[in-house]
Parts: sequence; structure tokens; C-alpha cells
Amino acid sequence: MVALFLAVALAQGPVCSPDALALMKAANDRAAAFDLSGAAQRLQSAVISGCADAEVPWLYLRGWIAAREAYRHGGSSESLRPVLQAIAKLQALGASGPAQMASLVLQAAAAAAQSERDELALMIDYAVLLEGRNLSARLPGLPILTAHEAAGELWLQVYRYDEALRAYKRAAEQVGMTPRVTLGLARTAVRLEALASACTQYRAFVAAWTGTGAEPSELSEARTFLTNAECQQRAVTPRP
Repeated sequence: MVALFLAVALAQGPVCSPDALALMKAANDRAAAFDLSGAAQRLQSAVISGCADAEVPWLYLRGWIAAREAYRHGGSSESLRPVLQAIAKLQALGASGPAQMASLVLQAAAAAAQSERDELALMIDYAVLLEGRNLSARLPGLPILTAHEAAGELWLQVYRYDEALRAYKRAAEQVGMTPRVTLGLARTAVRLEALASACTQYRAFVAAWTGTGAEPSELSEARTFLTNAECQQRAVTPRP
């Protein structure tokens, strides 16, 4: 899913320079390695170079990062300002398609930063609905972080673990077992004290890791959890 917006940009013709397309691919690679800040920096460089196709992904990712940071500051008005600015710019770019979905996810993220769960549900459910329609029509979902993946992360953030589990299961069906979905299912299982499931998902996350360079904290998290006695016991294959 994270590579779909690059494919769309390529299909639309020579709108972006080869250097900009390389930056967009590099952004995908950084996002796949859970380095969203690095991905945002590369998208910003693509936008500065004149690549219009990178603008929605950049605004979306910039707003998402800001919303997560705002949550750490209690969702204050000041901390949410860059999120609201990103939402306004996305809304100005279009009332439908990826810009609309990105705006809805950021509105949900802003609500989550303030623990406004009703508003979160309203916005993220609509974003997931729109993305689901796109995917059913074989159109791309959101770049970098799909609405389905974002739903799971936001419900985890506000301690609604049953909703997070449902969101991640729906994401697995719609966008597949991406690294973010696998990790999200593992984290949700931990919160729900479903240790066997957590072991399975963390093990799958580690086994599927193909990144290079410095390992992200998410991988260390998975490996540390797998030292759990129950995970170790389940990893032992019984003799016949």
C-alpha cells in the first residue's frame, strides 16, 4: 500500500522530475522502516522541487506526526496548530479523493490527541469507509499510512483496545498484513492480555522484517517481547 502513490505519480506522466520521484521512493522506504520523520523530509524536498504529486502525502504525514506529538502535550491548542494547518491545506486541495481522506484521518488524530473519542470515531470511520470504497474499486488508498492502519493506531492511543483489534482485523482484510498491521495486532494483543496472540504477531513481525541499516525501536520492542517465557515456551517445537 505504501508504494501506491508512487505508482500513481508515475502513471500520470512526467509531472515530477526523476529526482523528485526518487525522493518519493526514498520516502516510502523510510516509512516502511518506521521512520516517518525521514519520510516527511524527503516528501518535503520533492514538493520544494515542484512535484505536485508529493504534496498530499507530505501534508498528511506532517500533520500525522504533529498530531502524535500534540497528544504528548495533552492536545493543547498550541500543539494542535500545525495539525489544523495541514487539515486546512488538504481541504483546499480537494473535497474528494486522497486529500479528503487525509484530512479526515488528521481530524481523527486531532480528536485523539484530546481524547475526544466520539469525534475520533466519527472521523476515522468515515475515512475508513471512503478508503474501503477506493480499494474495492481498485483505486489507491492513502499513501504511507492507510486510513485502516491509522484507525488501529488511534484506537490504541486512546486505550480502546477492542476497537483497535477490530480496526486492525479490518485493515488486515483490506490492505493486508503490512508491518504496521502486524505490529498493531501484537500491541493490541498485549493490552488485551492475549499473550499467545502477541507472541505470534511479534514473531511474524520480526520474521518479515527486511529493512536495512539501523533497526527501528519497533523491532527492538518485538525482540524484547519475544524473550517472554511464554513466547519462548511456544517457540519450542515438541518432539514426536
